[in-house]
Amino acid sequence: MNFLLSIAFVLCWSSGFIGAKLGAGSASALTILMWRFLPLAVVLVVIAAVTASWRGLTARGLARQAVIGALSQSGYLLTVYYAIQLGVASGTTALIDGVQPLVAGALAGPLLHQYVSRRQWLGLCLGVSGVVVVTTADAAAATGVAWWAYLIPFLGMLSLVAATFLEGRSRERAAPLTSLTVHCLTSAVVFSALALGTGSATPPAQPAFWGAISWLVVLSTFGGYGLYWIILRRSGVTRVNTLMFLMAPVTAVWGAMMFGEPFGLRTLLGLGIGLAAVVIVHGGDTSATGHRAGDADGARGARQRRPSPVDGPGRARTKDVSARAID
Repeated sequence: MNFLLSIAFVLCWSSGFIGAKLGAGSASALTILMWRFLPLAVVLVVIAAVTASWRGLTARGLARQAVIGALSQSGYLLTVYYAIQLGVASGTTALIDGVQPLVAGALAGPLLHQYVSRRQWLGLCLGVSGVVVVTTADAAAATGVAWWAYLIPFLGMLSLVAATFLEGRSRERAAPLTSLTVHCLTSAVVFSALALGTGSATPPAQPAFWGAISWLVVLSTFGGYGLYWIILRRSGVTRVNTLMFLMAPVTAVWGAMMFGEPFGLRTLLGLGIGLAAVVIVHGGDTSATGHRAGDADGARGARQRRPSPVDGPGRARTKDVSARAID
């Protein structure tokens, strides 16, 4: 099940970069983002009200989910779309975003008290090497794009990392539908305010615009973000973020097929390195929940992976996020 979820997550998340490229030719980034989230938020709020999925969510939990949504969707997507609007290729944007696993992996220990094994560090560093190979190749082939435009996706990557750790440190668990509803509603408010403030709220009449919006809502939002949080809770920060290494080469191939973006031997090499990184990090798993076996930290992991409800306010938060089941 985890394998199938991982494949679906990689494809759906990568579709977001392609969807941004599809809509970039017909409207500004704020226009696309406003109309991506505004109708979606209305639908999700209605569903949440009918199913009463919001019950049990405290005011503090609601506020935390709103902040997570602002970081994981508003901050992250605005930088990605703006970079693509400036001329950065969709594949290159995904490649720059691919350094997220290294940052998340490095911070998993001190922030979440998770054990990061040597196998995981090797895979993370190898994955970054693959990202560097493809990024330098794409940047060398690009013309007419300011150098600072390549720095913008890094801001979005940091925003998503912050959201990931804020979710990981949360004691109050919200159901996936509830989390997605709050995140999308927050993004709808943020992007609508920005679009109205800049005079970018009026959508174009072209069918291509609405086709891109439909693409982004179904594949990127429901598929990408929904699977992101589900896999995060099943497998933990380090492993779920290692899958982000695959976004870069997959998007590069996708962009080459749809938009004719450059795809050469160095891109292919980066794809192979990224796949190797994922195999190394996930190679220690022996069950669908991502529990480790045979590593020196096995006994330690058994003590740490206890259900979160038994943790009192005074206990150290040493459990692995991978022990958490889907709400």
